[in-house]
Amino acid sequence: MTTKIRIVIRSFDHPFLENHFGGLPPYTRKIGLPESRVLYTVLRSPHIDKKSREQFEMEIKKKYLVIKTEKHELRKKFFRLKRRATRGT
Repeated sequence: MTTKIRIVIRSFDHPFLENHFGGLPPYTRKIGLPESRVLYTVLRSPHIDKKSREQFEMEIKKKYLVIKTEKHELRKKFFRLKRRATRGT
């Protein structure tokens, strides 16, 4: 009996996400999810010059992993994937 693990991975760094999860085993499938973007606008001067502003953005990349495996191998493959994961994702 085959089972599936479905995992959503979020990261702020797109190249890191692609490099780290690029070489996954053949029993996994990677699906791209929509990216989200948040834009913050901050006044540069606290007193006057409202026209002088700075903008910062935060982009969040998401990937959806589907792992198909047999029931008795499920734990081993999940911990192998968890060991590959690092901070920030």
